Amino acid sequence: MRVLPQPAVIVVIGLGAGPVTVESASGLRPLSGLVASLSPGPARIRGEGVECVEVALSPRAAYAVLGVSPLELDGSVTGLEDLWGRHARMLREQLADTASWQERLALTNGFLRRRAAGAPPMAVEVAAAWDAIVAGRGRVRIGDLAASCGWSRKRLWARFSAQIGLTPKRAAMLVRFDHAARALLAGERAGDVAAACGYVDQPHLHRDIQALAGCTPGALAGMTTSTET
Repeated sequence: MRVLPQPAVIVVIGLGAGPVTVESASGLRPLSGLVASLSPGPARIRGEGVECVEVALSPRAAYAVLGVSPLELDGSVTGLEDLWGRHARMLREQLADTASWQERLALTNGFLRRRAAGAPPMAVEVAAAWDAIVAGRGRVRIGDLAASCGWSRKRLWARFSAQIGLTPKRAAMLVRFDHAARALLAGERAGDVAAACGYVDQPHLHRDIQALAGCTPGALAGMTTSTET
């Protein structure tokens, strides 16, 4: 399965004895679970007979749940046990011993809620800036975001990057890409997608797709991918 960058942090928890193999820019890695941070670039996930629970966390939730600054993930795919240690192993064991998917999802939800409890909250200004980027589908001006927060561009850039894991400009690029990718996968023409998503022209769309998905818009349109959030 090919996984495209999306405006969410993806957590995959493997349930079986066999690992999930992740192929990304850093090479091949067999993992029992993983966290794909915002905009890690395209990756392939392979596994035979592997059952797993997949969770898409908004950056607002991820800031509390991960337990580290998103900047520490550095746009990469990280092993779940590298991040959560024995707690990840205990969760995997509990999920593997539970037959019902409804109970598995409830266990996972409870685990994530406990991790988030008591965690330092995201700055209100950063959360508002992220919400504005999402609401505008990535079509926002960074100066306007800073003004709405009452911060300088420099301060917004620094605080947003520390708590979201991307600069505001890169976050806007990712959100716009996500809408464009979904439209291309739905069969819409590249020219129409470029216009609808606010790209300057079709070559601009092509450059962003190439940068984030590692392929052309035409190739992306024919893929079988995981882009659900």
